[in-house]
Amino acid sequence: MSVTIERLASLIQRELAPIVNREVKDKSFGYINLTEVKVTRDMSYANIYYTILSDDPDMLKKAQQAIETSKATIRMELAKKIRNIRKIPELVFKFDEALAYGNRIDKLLKSLK
Repeated sequence: MSVTIERLASLIQRELAPIVNREVKDKSFGYINLTEVKVTRDMSYANIYYTILSDDPDMLKKAQQAIETSKATIRMELAKKIRNIRKIPELVFKFDEALAYGNRIDKLLKSLK
């Protein structure tokens, strides 16, 4: 990845975190934590990885639906914050499985002791 793409990903993550938590209307699943942002080489898509505190599949589905319904508003608010690029990338939200996987391995290791 080039330096400008890395900087853009970092800028998007920094500006997007408060916007997502402000714009998502359903707060039953709690705070949404953005773990990583990856921008494609042509800067047309930004993959945003997020986690929530719950491991419940219903809460995960609820969070995904809430994010998807407010995606257009989130992108518009991001465009207001970031003015130095010509086109804001299309936002693709994906649940970050790494934290859940790590927690599961941690539970397995504790059960072995």
